[in-house]
Amino acid sequence: MLYYLLYPLHKYITGFNLFQYISFRATFAAMTALLISVFLGPRLIRFLREKQIGQEVRKDGPQTHLKKQGTPTMGGLIILAAAIVPTLLWAQATIYVALVVLATVWMGVVGFLDDYLKVIKKWPKGLYGRYKIVGQVLFGLILGSVIFFAPQFKDFSTLTTVPFVKAFELDLGFRLEYPFNYIPYVLIVVFIITATSNSVNLTDGLDGLAVGLVAISAMTWGVISYVSGRTDFSHYLDILYLPGAGELTVYCAALGGAALGFLWFNAHPAQVFMGDTGSLALGSALGTVAILLKKELLLVIIGGVFVAETLSVILQVWYFKRTGGKRIFRMAPLHHHFELKGWSEPQVVVRFWIIGILLALLSLSTFKIR
Repeated sequence: MLYYLLYPLHKYITGFNLFQYISFRATFAAMTALLISVFLGPRLIRFLREKQIGQEVRKDGPQTHLKKQGTPTMGGLIILAAAIVPTLLWAQATIYVALVVLATVWMGVVGFLDDYLKVIKKWPKGLYGRYKIVGQVLFGLILGSVIFFAPQFKDFSTLTTVPFVKAFELDLGFRLEYPFNYIPYVLIVVFIITATSNSVNLTDGLDGLAVGLVAISAMTWGVISYVSGRTDFSHYLDILYLPGAGELTVYCAALGGAALGFLWFNAHPAQVFMGDTGSLALGSALGTVAILLKKELLLVIIGGVFVAETLSVILQVWYFKRTGGKRIFRMAPLHHHFELKGWSEPQVVVRFWIIGILLALLSLSTFKIR
């Protein structure tokens, strides 16, 4: 919005020329997101406490978590506002920005319905799992269809970059003839959206863990967005040039700023939890950014901690059923396993953040180690 209002004035005031630069707008989007988080945080927390909208803690979880009973939840509303508003203010209106904002709002609504039913209507299970899946699948179908058919993506709609491999893109349409190449690609998009939104949700079990990892991931995707949207950098790195993708840098900066702002209140001991309102939306947003940038396979590296948390749950359930009650981990997801091994909650969180930072650096190195 501000770009369209203020950049035309550069003809009269040269200072407004700054609005043409993505780096300038991304920086201010991050700062705006932080300010919104700091402003909204105390007010929403106070409102949630007054309305007694608190977290229900699992009785079968670590006993140290029982003291968190009643901590305000649905704090994901802070992150959503702090990510979306700066994006609308500082980004140009491109199809990339429209789709990632839609992803954030869409799954934010699904998560909000789940939190609303659990903590306000007191439905123990909240929104039934099958309805969450329906929401994820529907958005995946919309996203996959838009990318496949929109003219902005026609030259690379089903392609994805393979990490550590130079001058090669894998065709997720599996080289099938039109229109059959539409089917596998859209199914892959549905899988990615479902997997990423659920993985962040599973990771959101310790104070600051998930939102800190989201901040790391968002900053990493911001760098990738920036180089992918510039002809000089993309040519130098020999990666796909994606016209207009640079505007995702503004969104990623806003998301990173929003996540750090929320971390101020979510750090141990947490004053507020993001709930499914935040976790489902953030996971969906990260998956959408990866899909739009044609870097789907990098999700496994950048989101390595999220992947490990999800796999720990899958393996635990599978092994428990296969062996009639035995366990691989002391408790799943993985962060609970280390808690029960004697690590304090802050130790688990900070060490997982360190792993997330190392994986982020590894992912960026794939653009040169090829």
